[in-house]
Amino acid sequence: MSEKDNLQNADGNVELHKEEIKTTEENNTSNISENVDAEASKVEEKVDTITEDVVEAEVTTENETESEAKVEDEVVETTNESTDTHVEEIEESNAEDAEDESNSERHSLETKDYHAMTMDQLADEFESLVKHQKIQTIKSHVDEIKSEFNSKFGELLEQKKEEFINEGGNEIDFYYSTPLKKRFNSIYKDYKTSLSAYYKDLESNLKSNLDNRLHIIEEIKGLINVEENINTTYKHFKDLQEQWRNAGPIPRDKYNNAWNTYHHHVEIFYDFLHLNRDLRDMDFKHNLDQKLKIIERAEELAKDDNVNRTFRELQVLHKLWKEDLGPVAKEHRDDIWNRFSSATKTIHDKRQAYYADLDKAYEVNLARKEDIISKIDAITQDNGNSHQAWQKKIKSIEALREAFFNAGKVPIKVNEATWAKFKTSVRAFNKNKNAFYKGLKKDQFSNLQKKLELIKIAEDNKDNDDFSTVTPLMKKIQSDWKKIGHVPRKDSDKVWKQFKSACNHYFDKLHAKRNAANKEQIEAYEQKVKLLDQVKAIELSGKPEADIQVIKDNIKAWKAIGHIPSNKRYIDQKFNKVLDGLFGKLDMDKAKLEMLKFENKLENLSQPNDTRLLDNEHNYIRKKIDEVKGNINQLENNLQFFSNVDENNPLVKDVLKNIENHKSSLTVWEQKLRKIKDMY
Repeated sequence: MSEKDNLQNADGNVELHKEEIKTTEENNTSNISENVDAEASKVEEKVDTITEDVVEAEVTTENETESEAKVEDEVVETTNESTDTHVEEIEESNAEDAEDESNSERHSLETKDYHAMTMDQLADEFESLVKHQKIQTIKSHVDEIKSEFNSKFGELLEQKKEEFINEGGNEIDFYYSTPLKKRFNSIYKDYKTSLSAYYKDLESNLKSNLDNRLHIIEEIKGLINVEENINTTYKHFKDLQEQWRNAGPIPRDKYNNAWNTYHHHVEIFYDFLHLNRDLRDMDFKHNLDQKLKIIERAEELAKDDNVNRTFRELQVLHKLWKEDLGPVAKEHRDDIWNRFSSATKTIHDKRQAYYADLDKAYEVNLARKEDIISKIDAITQDNGNSHQAWQKKIKSIEALREAFFNAGKVPIKVNEATWAKFKTSVRAFNKNKNAFYKGLKKDQFSNLQKKLELIKIAEDNKDNDDFSTVTPLMKKIQSDWKKIGHVPRKDSDKVWKQFKSACNHYFDKLHAKRNAANKEQIEAYEQKVKLLDQVKAIELSGKPEADIQVIKDNIKAWKAIGHIPSNKRYIDQKFNKVLDGLFGKLDMDKAKLEMLKFENKLENLSQPNDTRLLDNEHNYIRKKIDEVKGNINQLENNLQFFSNVDENNPLVKDVLKNIENHKSSLTVWEQKLRKIKDMY
């Protein structure tokens, strides 16, 4: 039956009951008034406690995006109330909540900056939501977390895939996962399982609730056909209204049609009541009073700057206006609705301005992210091409990546494009980095081959006894090894141990042979140590000739011991020092003593097939002779300035003495020269 037919039937039924209503009007007025007053009390209590209920349930959601406040369904008013955009936004949100009353709790969940979280943090947040929140209230959060996690893992996956291919892998064989990815997938599987079970139960409940509401509508439709006194019918109507309020959620796509049909037949019932004008006016007055209270509260909210809280409470006011209160007298309908709509528009405009400011903040974040991307591009184009330079660039990129994720949200319309641009820049950097290290690995592989060749030479010659030939070769390959660059890290220790082992093997043999050859020299050294101690203990007799003979005998014994290891020759210097001490104690001519010491020195300078030490001493003596002669000539020239001066003059005497000393020194140096010439 169409709505038009319903109206016609209603008019007919009104006529049939006309007489009955007139005769019972006075008796029923007082009873109905009581019912109206009781109903008014209930609704008034709701209006008075709206703020308390909303504030108690409200959790500040400053980060809520505009998309969270929008819903998909469109509400169509069937009264004189207009359907402006600002009203539609409220009713769309209420329609969404109508399907599942707990959906309103989604607004109380704190919206976090998932973009700035690491994959570990995203997994932890996801697990916390699944464990501690109602499964049906977290969908938008889960979707955002899943999107961010997949984006970050996808970036990692691309990087690992590129490395795999660069190392020679086949793309078709590539596979990569992590324990974190498996954990995230497990959480998501649990979420989907729980959500599926919830919606399966919800579907059954929604259908049952819809059937119940449709049954209530049918009962309201039938009230005008019931032959009973108006008081009983009115009480029945109020009971059905209460049942409607408590009937529970229904499918979202059925919400508006069901409510419009319900509202339509409620108005028909009020038209049915118009025969009892006092009763109808009393109900209209009650509805007007309560709607005025709602308007006053809405106008208070219009002055509040917390746009999210006011929108939440405004939703409740609209739901109460629409579902809990009936119509008012026609002469008031447009006025009160326009006033309520005006307050709603003020809140709506504030909310739009808030999101406009939010978009401006997002634009600032966008500029910051664009700057970060530019810096990544600049680092990518940097010409530094050493391992150290690349390590520095890698650290810089990691810092920029973290800064990008912490830069905050950008406008939704450019979010995907910005993310794609960021990934492209990072991918370009990684491509260059991988190309560098791929070339570095190529060089390292070449270095490895060179070192393997040196290892082969070392191992081929480690047992060779031709020491005079092999020793220079082994020293050369050791020098060449140091000049070769890095090899792959996995091979570094292995090849070094091989090379070191072969070289040590050879040089251990060399040292063993040298030690055998030097055994006699070591024994000679030990004999010289003993003789040195004996010489240190010599006590001179005071008789020069006898003491000189003792010294010469010890010198002869020292020379008879033979050669000692080159690294032990310092003992000869100790012996000569002791001899100098003994010579210094002799009571004899200094010139003779000097020649004795010189003869001993010459014995030490004389080396088989090596005259370098004698040559150096010969040159030294020649220089000293020339130096002394020069001094004598200078002093003799100075005497020419003392003409007609007595030789007893102290100054002249001093010059003459110096000349004499130099001549004596010259005699000794010339004797030394003759001695050294005899050594050749």
